[in-house]
Amino acid sequence: MEFSHVPVLARQCIEGLNIRPDGVYVDGTTGGGGHSALIAEHLSDRGRLICVDRDDDALAAAGKRLAPLEKNITFVKSNFSDIKAILARLDVPAIDGILFDLGVSSYQLDNGERGFSYMSDAPLDMRMDRSQTLTAREVVNTYDRDRLKMILSTYGEERYAGAIVGAILRRREERPIETTLELVDVIKSAMPAAAKREKQHPAKRSFQAIRIEVNGELAAVEQAVNDSVRCLAPGGRIAVISFHSLEDRIVKRAFAALAQGCTCPPSFPVCVCGNKSKIKLISRGVITADEEELQSNPRARSAKLRVAEKLDV
Repeated sequence: MEFSHVPVLARQCIEGLNIRPDGVYVDGTTGGGGHSALIAEHLSDRGRLICVDRDDDALAAAGKRLAPLEKNITFVKSNFSDIKAILARLDVPAIDGILFDLGVSSYQLDNGERGFSYMSDAPLDMRMDRSQTLTAREVVNTYDRDRLKMILSTYGEERYAGAIVGAILRRREERPIETTLELVDVIKSAMPAAAKREKQHPAKRSFQAIRIEVNGELAAVEQAVNDSVRCLAPGGRIAVISFHSLEDRIVKRAFAALAQGCTCPPSFPVCVCGNKSKIKLISRGVITADEEELQSNPRARSAKLRVAEKLDV
C-alpha cells in the first residue's frame, strides 16, 4: 500500500515554527513527509531541511514526495531522541526550528502486516524500526505479570489491566499468542460486557500500551525535547504534536521546566540560584484542530500542539 501522510495541524505548525526562508529546520518524525513538504515550501535555496525517521518505508515515501521540491534536504534514519548526535554527524551547529509529530502514521495503522492495528490480522510486531529486535510478540509472550500490568495500566491507562494480563498469561500457557487478532480475542475475553459495548474498541488502550513499550516512545520524548532546545539557535522554535495524555503531560512538564526562571524562595532578596528561563511558551495552552480539519481528518481530534521559542541566554 502507499505510504500516505495527512499532516495534522498543518497551518498551526507552520505558523508556530515561524520559518525563516534561509534557516535550518528538522522534521524529527518525518513519516510520509506531509509536514516536511510544508516546511520545505517555505524555504529558499539557502535553507535546509533535515528529515529524520526510523521507519525505512517512511523515509522512502518522504523521499519521493519531496523530490520535486529540489531543496537542500537530508534524510536520516534514526530515532528522534538522537537529535544531538544526528546534528553533530551532519556538522550542524544549531537549528532554527524542529517539529515532532508523535503520532503513529496512518500507513502504519492501516498496513495490516505491520501489526499495529487491532482491526486486521497480522503477526504481532508493532516495530517502527523493523531492524530492532524487540517486537510486540516478545512483550506479550515473555514479560512477567507485574511488568505487563504496569505497561497496560500506565501506558494504556487500561482500567482492566489486571484481568487482561491474567487472560494473556493463561492463554500463553497453552500456546504463544502470535497474531493481532489472537491478542484482541484474549483482551475481549477478560473485559466485562459493558466495556465491550463502549464506543472505543476494547483493545485500543492495550495495543497503544504495547506499541509504546516496543518502541520506547515515552522515554524518547523528554530527552528529545530537552536536547532539541539545546540545539536551537536563539529565536529558534520547537513544535510538538502529541496524541494522548501521557505524551502531552511529558511535553508540558518539559516545557514548564525549561521556561522556569529563578527557583529561589520568594523570601530571598536576590537570586542566588542563577537559573534562567531557556524558552518562552508561544502557546500557553494546547493548540487543537478546528472543525474544518476535523471534518476532513477525524484522526486530528486527539492531536495537541505545543510551541516554544529558545531565548538568548
